[in-house]
Amino acid sequence: DDELQTDGNRSGHFRNGELELAPTNEDVIRIIAAQLAEIGDQFDKEIQGRVVNDLVRHFLNENLSTEEITLHMSRVVRELMGSIPSDMEQEKAMLVLAMVLTKKIVNTVPSLLHRVFTTTVNYMNQQLHNYIVEMVSSVGV
Repeated sequence: DDELQTDGNRSGHFRNGELELAPTNEDVIRIIAAQLAEIGDQFDKEIQGRVVNDLVRHFLNENLSTEEITLHMSRVVRELMGSIPSDMEQEKAMLVLAMVLTKKIVNTVPSLLHRVFTTTVNYMNQQLHNYIVEMVSSVGV
């Protein structure tokens, strides 16, 4: 399974001390990343601080499991979907919202990076895995 990097870079793994890049079409990944970044910039302006602060409180609560926080993040994304233009693919909007929320949370409390990243990856794997695979394969690989 290849990893989609939001900055358009390909993921890689070390083998025998050398970086081995995943076999993906770099141009396809860059196109997808640019599209998602553009949408993310638009969504970034729409997400209110209280939504981010609420998520930060959940991430800071050590008593909540990753699954509980993932469920909360899923609820927040669904709530934010109400303000997204109806002509946009629902899955694409959910993906971008999750990434923008992750960015905003980490910018607010950088020490939460690991927990937020893990939760976001779990959310995307649970909710959007098939969409991400389809999106990458449909861009002309």
